[in-house]
Amino acid sequence: MDHFKIGAAEVVRIEETMVHFDGREFFPDLTESVLQEHAAWLAPFFDIPGFRMPCVFQSFVIRYGTLDVLVDTCIGNHKERPDFLLAHRLDTPYLARLHAAGLRPEDIDIVLCTHLHVDHVGWNTRLDNGRWVPTFPNARYVFSREEYARYAPENLVPGAPPPFFDVYQDSVLPIVESGQASMVSGEHALNEIMTVVPTPGHTPGHIGLRVQHDGRSAFFLGDAIHSPIQIAVPDLNSSFCEDQALARASRHRLLSEAADRGSLIVPGHFVAPHVGHVARDGAVYRFLPAGSNRGSAE
Repeated sequence: MDHFKIGAAEVVRIEETMVHFDGREFFPDLTESVLQEHAAWLAPFFDIPGFRMPCVFQSFVIRYGTLDVLVDTCIGNHKERPDFLLAHRLDTPYLARLHAAGLRPEDIDIVLCTHLHVDHVGWNTRLDNGRWVPTFPNARYVFSREEYARYAPENLVPGAPPPFFDVYQDSVLPIVESGQASMVSGEHALNEIMTVVPTPGHTPGHIGLRVQHDGRSAFFLGDAIHSPIQIAVPDLNSSFCEDQALARASRHRLLSEAADRGSLIVPGHFVAPHVGHVARDGAVYRFLPAGSNRGSAE
């Protein structure tokens, strides 16, 4: 779904690109038997014969009144990523797609980065005459204080930079230097309907965004959940989850909350329809894709 509503809040999806990951590399503990067990419903979201996971890189813009909030900024163009080739020197029409959705970079009021991995901060900046400058010139960029602390100069360990340190240099530091960065910790209200919520594990300071209005709710999950298979098997972590135990704990908590509240879940990388609901089925969870006869979104 490229457009949906949460009460009076409108959400627009902006896609950057899509790739397929080797499922065995992405989910080291995922077995053929588990895939076959869930094949009846999982097939649209996972290439089961090829054991490959489709992954969409996308942003979501929440429009509420006069406020426009962009969640995660994908990979970005022209970034040097020789150690992560799918992100290396991209040239995508991301900004053109933003324009096509009726938005200009200067319209964005808040950019929220769920964490500082390469595919969630790239469009924070754009290349301008050889310099990385903020893509969204009027925005306040919200970062997790705990996440950012790993990159703070006083916390760096000589010879052991944190993951994606080059990403920090070109996609985060320019935001700090421009004075547009806002560090938050714990639960933090952006306004009367949007609350930043800690969801650590995938990274130490990973955050999500809860949106509630007019009896409707949604949770923007970032990378707390990468694939619907993790809804059926919540203990399944990706190879990119840095604290495996904490990632599982956050995922269980999020799924329980989503099921209890009837919340729409908005993960960072699901393929179409991209969003859905979570239902309990005895002791396990089921994913109800939006727009199907099992799940819906406004």
